[in-house]
Formats: sequence, C-alpha cells, structure tokens
Amino acid sequence: MSLPDYKTSEKHSSSAVPHSPVVRLNVGGHLFSTFLSTLRKHPDSKLAELFSGQPKLRTDAEGRHFIDRDGSHFGAVLDFLRSDWLPTENIQEVHREAVYYNIKPLIKRLEETPQLFGELVGRQQFLSRVPHYKENIEVLIRIARAEAIAARHSTIMICVLRTEEDLGFYDNAINSLEADKESVVTFGPWKAAPSVQDLLDCVKMDIETQGYRVSVQQHVMEKSFLSRSYDYFYKLVFTWW
Repeated sequence: MSLPDYKTSEKHSSSAVPHSPVVRLNVGGHLFSTFLSTLRKHPDSKLAELFSGQPKLRTDAEGRHFIDRDGSHFGAVLDFLRSDWLPTENIQEVHREAVYYNIKPLIKRLEETPQLFGELVGRQQFLSRVPHYKENIEVLIRIARAEAIAARHSTIMICVLRTEEDLGFYDNAINSLEADKESVVTFGPWKAAPSVQDLLDCVKMDIETQGYRVSVQQHVMEKSFLSRSYDYFYKLVFTWW
C-alpha cells in the first residue's frame, strides 16, 4: 500500500498536531504514541524541528506521522525523552539513533557509559595512532574474499611492527618469509601504550563486526643457524562454513 500524498494529508496533520497533545508515530513500521511536548523537549534536536510549526512528515494510511528509519531502538530514545531513562543494552545502536535525531543530552550520557567510553576514548583513540588501520582492514577482507574460491578457509598473513626499531628489521623479516610477500598486510608502528595483542584483538573485533568469522594465530618460522627468526607475523584465518 502506497503512502498518501503529503498534500492530501496536510490539512489533517496541520490541524491535529498543534491542537492535540498526543502524537501517533510510525517509525519504520514500529508504532508509538507520545505527547507533542515530549518530542519537543530538546528544542535544538531534529525531532523538535520535525514537530515544530507546520508538520514536516508524511502520514501513513492510519494518519500516523511516518519517519522512514528503523524504529527498533526508537523506544529507548522516547524513554529518555520521557524520564531521562538510559538503556542498559544496545548502547551503540541507541547512540546511533541519538546522533541521527541530534538529541545532545542523550548523546553525552551514552558516551559516558563504560561501553562507549572504552570504545570512543580508549580503543578508537589508540587505533587513530595506527597508520592506515581502517584501510588495512578493508584490504584484509578483500584478499580473504578473493581467496575463498572452492575453499573453506582463507589464510592471510599480517606483519605487526610495534616500534620504529621493529620497522628497521622489516625488509629482512619480509625476505625471510616463505609466503607470498606481496599479499602481506602490515600494521604499525604506533606511539601508544597498547601491545601487539591489543592490536590483534582490535583487528579480530573489527572484522567480526562485519559478519565474518576469523581467528588469529602466530606464524611460527623455522629457525635457521645462519639467519634470524622474526616474530612479527600472524595468520588471520577466515572460515566460510
């Protein structure tokens, strides 16, 4: 069923919203009812803007104001507007909605929770100091997908250089590697406290958040009497089924 044209519902909406304290909402198929004053609680928010003056939204077939967005977490946003209640689950998802609707007090409160504080202030600040981190994650996934033809696993080699001193041994380390040197993805060096294991945990976490299954294993090189063994290399193993 198609939505009615905005012009055909304008008369109904303009007369209903200003004079009725109750607003009925359809947010991506999720239905809500609340007071107009609740939606206008924070005047600089996008919600307040949508319901200030003439209505800026179309209505559905039942006359509910329609917001074309996933409404799975809109209830948590409404609960905060009603009573300053903060969710204890799906923090990142609710934060994303708070940012979309520009509800600054909710954004601030959520970013002070342990879940988001650790992510935004700790992990993301660290990763911002690892050169080309996001690009490397994209490269890893692209290589893994290319090697997935008729195979259950894709194994990608990464090189982790924690310090500038490690970087000085890079050429020798790569030359000692038996694997395809062109497909090795290198991380580092970085100037921050987190360790190599912290970096590997971040790599695994960010790949798995995209729906992939991946494990990390240290690549053990054969020791030679005449050459040095380097411990910079790790295998990322993608499992496809």
